[in-house]
Amino acid sequence: LAEESPDSAYHSHGSSLEEEAAERMDDEEQERLLSYWQSVGRGHQVDVPRDMAEPIQQLTRNNNPQERQSIPFTLIQRKEKLGDLLYEKRQYGKAKWACIKMKEKQYEQSICLGFMKLMRYICEQNSSGLYLGITVPIVTIVHTDEAQSAMTQAVTVAYYLPEVLQDEPPHPFDSDIIIEEWPATIVYSRSFRGITNEDSIMREINLLAAILESPELCLRDTFIIAGYTNPAAANRHNEIWFLQRP
Repeated sequence: LAEESPDSAYHSHGSSLEEEAAERMDDEEQERLLSYWQSVGRGHQVDVPRDMAEPIQQLTRNNNPQERQSIPFTLIQRKEKLGDLLYEKRQYGKAKWACIKMKEKQYEQSICLGFMKLMRYICEQNSSGLYLGITVPIVTIVHTDEAQSAMTQAVTVAYYLPEVLQDEPPHPFDSDIIIEEWPATIVYSRSFRGITNEDSIMREINLLAAILESPELCLRDTFIIAGYTNPAAANRHNEIWFLQRP
């Protein structure tokens, strides 16, 4: 048997040490991200389970603005007043979405838990076994009474499937996630920042209803909250969408 040269022995041993160090850093990063999400979750009365560590890490690493795919739309009109944008009228095309219905006690609990389930689907827990990629915004369908005075508990959290997956979306392993095809829709969109809860959503609904010239053209009990930053972020970028009647 040929003896292993000191040089090759050093390289093989060195590379294994590097791999161990990389794995250790990987584990430390997972733990740090998981504990951060768990602390945020506690603020929303949501438990973030340990099996979320890998999806959280994957999503964080791929969360570069350049990597995100924006949901395509056609801008129809921008309504401004004294240089401030009041709202935009947009057309979104027919498309497939991965949707999950939630009915927790609080809105924040529903979006956090729904988002975690969608994260698992995005992060390889699907029939393709691949990371699907982030699209923005993640949207939540909310419902109110006809008078727009209170929200119902049931919401739907939805992820727009990237263009390359629209024809054949990967099948979710989680049976709670349903792939739906939504028809082309005209929306009236207004931007707002901060947390999203029952109070802030109702405030934004009433604000946009007061600004629109013809709010009666829109559905009176169904609205969409579009989130451009994940639920763990403090100063989130959101939009309220009114849906024009078909």
